Amino acid sequence: MARFFYTLLLALLLTSCSQFQKALKSEDTKLKYDVAQELYEKEKYAKAIRLFEQIAPSYRGKPQAEKMFYMYATALYKTKSYYTAGYQYDSFTATYPKSTKAEEAAFLGSKSYYYLSPRYSLDQVDTYKALEKLQAFIDRYPNSQYMPEANQLVKELSYKLELKSFSIAKQYFDTAEYFGDYTAALKTLDLFMEEYPGSELREDALFLKFNSAYELAINSIDSKMQQRLLDAKESYNDLVKYKGETKYKDDADKMLDRINKELQKFSK
Repeated sequence: MARFFYTLLLALLLTSCSQFQKALKSEDTKLKYDVAQELYEKEKYAKAIRLFEQIAPSYRGKPQAEKMFYMYATALYKTKSYYTAGYQYDSFTATYPKSTKAEEAAFLGSKSYYYLSPRYSLDQVDTYKALEKLQAFIDRYPNSQYMPEANQLVKELSYKLELKSFSIAKQYFDTAEYFGDYTAALKTLDLFMEEYPGSELREDALFLKFNSAYELAINSIDSKMQQRLLDAKESYNDLVKYKGETKYKDDADKMLDRINKELQKFSK
């Protein structure tokens, strides 16, 4: 019995393969369409894509085009060909704005760009593009069933941009001792907090700003030290005002003690 089923399965597989090869070499666009649709429904997306690619130019404007281009874009999405999928979904929603599949296509298209977003340490051009696409979807379909997921994707991408911005500021801080200048770190940290006022990384940024101000003050020439010590003390106040029991409190308090001792020298 097992041998019979194995033989039957092999026969079906060979038939499927020969059908695909026949369609691939054929000049009959209807045959290509029918086989591509069958392969799509069987989730054999890579083979379906090869046939869709062949017939796409000649199917534009035909009655079956809407369904064909939707299947083509979705097959690309399923095979993680996100650049091409995003493009095809964009083309589909522009060509068929009233399609029953338009909302889903718009969401999957924007999600394709989401998948193209790289890790935060790399260039974030694709992240900005993904955010633009997702925001366009949210604006167009405010009551969509996909809204919770779309908002979550926006949140993840936005955090990635925050992390990128913060990492740049932190890099200035990390290299400041080598270059002997903490002013660049102070500026980039201020810019980060101005751009992302509600960031989850604000506590870390406030401490790095205080640390930068502290190092700048302690290592200053006498003529600039008093004012810089006062600036550093203000940065400490900003940190504890934001979070009284900050995780950096022990280190921050030690630096504040040093600042107060140094300030006492100027009151004599």
